[in-house]
Amino acid sequence: MGRIFRSRPVVTKETHRTTLFEIFFDLVFVFGFIRVTEFMSARPAPMTLVQGFLVLLLLWNSWLVYSWLGNQARIDVGLIRTGVTVAMAAVFLAGLVIPDVWKSGPGALGPRLILVLAYIVVRVIHLVLYHWAAEGNRQLLRTIRVYALSTALSWIPLVLGAVFGGTAQILLWTAALAVDLGGGVVASVLSGWPLRSPGHFTERHSLVVIIALGESLISVGAGIGAGMIHGPVLVAALLTLAVTVCLWWLYSRNAVAAGEELTMKSGARRGRVAADAYTVAHFPLIAGIIYVALGVEQVLADLAHHESSDTAGLRLDWTPAVALFGGTALYLVGRATFLSLTVRSVAPRQVLAPAAVLLLLPAGRFLPGLVALGLLTAFLVVLAGYEAAIRGRGSGARSDPDVTVG
Repeated sequence: MGRIFRSRPVVTKETHRTTLFEIFFDLVFVFGFIRVTEFMSARPAPMTLVQGFLVLLLLWNSWLVYSWLGNQARIDVGLIRTGVTVAMAAVFLAGLVIPDVWKSGPGALGPRLILVLAYIVVRVIHLVLYHWAAEGNRQLLRTIRVYALSTALSWIPLVLGAVFGGTAQILLWTAALAVDLGGGVVASVLSGWPLRSPGHFTERHSLVVIIALGESLISVGAGIGAGMIHGPVLVAALLTLAVTVCLWWLYSRNAVAAGEELTMKSGARRGRVAADAYTVAHFPLIAGIIYVALGVEQVLADLAHHESSDTAGLRLDWTPAVALFGGTALYLVGRATFLSLTVRSVAPRQVLAPAAVLLLLPAGRFLPGLVALGLLTAFLVVLAGYEAAIRGRGSGARSDPDVTVG
């Protein structure tokens, strides 16, 4: 034990890659994503989508700061591993109470305070470890100190929101997240976030996208529950798998090129691209996937709890329809932003795709759930197929005939 506290952080090299401990660390975020989906599914409503979005952003902040820490120093050895393990426990506790943090009435304050205090513990541990790992790097130490100030300020509205609850909670937590994220941007502009290993950073973000996509498959089982498994349920499950495959393919086909672009950059420019394209632009990808998972769960729940004669299920309500089609649009917006910030080019179809899927939303609202899911699947298959055809002609993302250079 004494050796752990006497050890120095192991600073990473340019060739550093994702460690098994980091993948293990991500397990608590799998749990957190599942709990967010459970919360929104239990009370599907427009306000619930907003509340779920804020909690997702809290989880995202908790994850991304450790992705930067793991890029600076190995988190699977010594004191850093001990601190990150404690942070895992805090994230796990936060995940446990997520379904109760928006409730009102007697006993409602406890879950909100648990989530906020757990989040603060996660952030404090990160700042302490990051500061320790940055010893000797004056630029990074300056960046961390600027960021620590804004982060600490954001805790004030976060705690007040937990105390007051209701509408004040939404407004105060929104303000807290704005202050926290804004502080990260200010710190980046003033002194920058140095990135040591591009390969590690791109791997971490690709893995978290896979984790979120796994939630769309988990939602199939959650939606079915103890319901009946019959023909329409099986069709919906296969359609969900097709949606998941398409979403992953639309991301992964450009992820390698984006990673290569990040590797070719150096110094402050590399850090800015990493902060913008990965830290910021990947959140719409994650949030969009979780919303799609919510919509899938609602469709499967409807189908599994009706007789097999109700082959397509009931018409979708607005909330699951917005989750399905709006979530996909949000994902595609994130992808287009990611590409514009990395490969510096984006095809018109990639810009128009989010608007196109939103145009399907009114139709999806008035269609039976299974048909609406089939419509979304068809759209994604056509989009992925068209991009595959363009790529098959030897064009690629950077030399498409219809590419607009950013």
